[in-house]
Order: sequence, then C-alpha cells, then structure tokens
Amino acid sequence: MVLEILKREFIYVGYYFVRQLSQIFGYWVAGMVIGSVVSVFFKDKIHGLMRNMKDGGAGLPGIILASVLGIASPLCMYGTIPIAASFSKSGVKDEWLAAFMMSSILLNPQLIIYSAALGTPALIVRIVSCFLCGITAGVLIRIFFKKKSFFDFKGFEEPKNKDTDPNLFLRFLKNLWRNLKATGLYFFIGVLLSALFQRYIPKEAMTFLFGGNEAWGVLMAATIGVPLYVCGGGTIPILKGWLASGMSMGSATAFMITGPATKITNLGALKAVLGIRNFILYWVYVIVFSLLSGLLVNLIFISVV
Repeated sequence: MVLEILKREFIYVGYYFVRQLSQIFGYWVAGMVIGSVVSVFFKDKIHGLMRNMKDGGAGLPGIILASVLGIASPLCMYGTIPIAASFSKSGVKDEWLAAFMMSSILLNPQLIIYSAALGTPALIVRIVSCFLCGITAGVLIRIFFKKKSFFDFKGFEEPKNKDTDPNLFLRFLKNLWRNLKATGLYFFIGVLLSALFQRYIPKEAMTFLFGGNEAWGVLMAATIGVPLYVCGGGTIPILKGWLASGMSMGSATAFMITGPATKITNLGALKAVLGIRNFILYWVYVIVFSLLSGLLVNLIFISVV
C-alpha cells in the first residue's frame, strides 16, 4: 500500500517536473548561450565604456549609462567587485559605480533570457525595476556621499580573464561549459521544487501568501526572497509556478529584487567593500526599494486590469 502511494506520488511529481522542464528548458539553454556570447565577445567593450566614463557622463546621464552597462555586464558579483575596483582606480565616480554594481547584482543578459520564461509582463517589470534600482542607488550616492567615499576597494585586484583561448570557438565552448556547471544543478533543483510546490501546495495558500494586491503579499515575497534565492536560473521555475498559482506581479517584483540583492555570496562580497555602516544602508535600501516597487507594480496592474 505504501509503495503504491509512493509510486503514485512519484508519477505526479514527475509529471509536473517534465511539464515545467519542457516549458522553461529552452530559455535556460538560450540564456547560457547568450550569456557566453556576451562574456566572450562583448565583456571587454562593456567594461571599456565604463572606464571611459571618467572623461564625461556627469550627473544623471552618467548614472543612467552606468546602470545600463551593469545590466549588460555578464559577471557575477565576485567578478564585478574587482572590476569596479579597477574602475575606481581609473577615476570612475562612486555614484556611477553604485549604479553599475546595483544593476549588475540584480540582472545580466543571461538572466534576462531566463526571465522571458515568466512571460512578457514579468520580463518587462524585471528589466525596468532593476534598471531603476541601479539609477536610484547612483542618485542617492551622489546626494549623500558627494564629499566622502562610499566604497573601499583596498586589496582588490582585477580578476584574471579566463576567456583567453586563441581559438574563438573553443573560448566560447569553455565559457559555455563553465556556465553550465555554475547554473545546471540549481536550475534542475528549481524545476524540482516548482514541481513539489505545484503538487503539494494548494493554490489558495499561494494566493493568500503572495496574491491579491495588498502590502502583505509584497512583504512576504520580499522576505522569502532573502533566504530562498541561490541562483537566478534556479528561481525562475519556482517563480513561474508561483505566478501560475496566484502570486501577484508586485510580489514577484519584490522577490526578484531582494533575492539576488541579498544572495549570500553577493552579501559576502559587498560587506568587504562597504563596511558595516554602509552595508546596513545597503540592506535598508534594498528592502525599501523592493517593497515600494512591488506596491507600485500592483497598483499599475490594477489600473491596467
């Protein structure tokens, strides 16, 4: 009897797993390919544009450009901080570095492709909210840290470039392989968790926790994004399942901001360059921005509907 129940549940979970995998697998593969293309062929150009900002781009236009370049950069935070340290040494201002690093934490070309699996509205919301989060961070640094430094990059050296194979095709394949190793396990764990949620968590419970357009759902999503987020590719299947089960777009927005911004590896890297006071300010900023963004997105979706 027990074996029959286990067999039946295994079949049900397997069904949800395969269905979810079939819906999202193509986006994951495309994301890795695009991410590797950007990393191998465009990374140096993107970072070169950032270094050249010391010669112009003052004020808000410079902050906007830095936020765009942060999203375009394919590096993770451990790679972004040493690069930002080299930017700082070459004369790039803290306000531009803040916009670049904040956007880079939240989004990259690979994650944009992944997020397309959530649907066009969620993709647009993610890009716009991350872009604005970077800009707002840069503006705040410009206002409150105009006469003092916000970052401390002492001891950071520019990371070693792994994409050095003289054969461009082999260089691309090696980068793609590193990409696969970095995201593959988390992606399949995410699909499995999504299948388990769909099988065992009632839609009513998801609607109660994250649905509607109330502040409670946004707050819950922002809070759960802190411990749950490990890898962008791994959370896309979970988010897709949650949205299908009644999660509001505002709650998804809050999760998509607090998740990567408070990922443990990102926090460890940021703590090293911010110090305790600025690190706390960073936490407060992320939580407040995610909550306000989630509430605003819900209001927009109410008016549209």
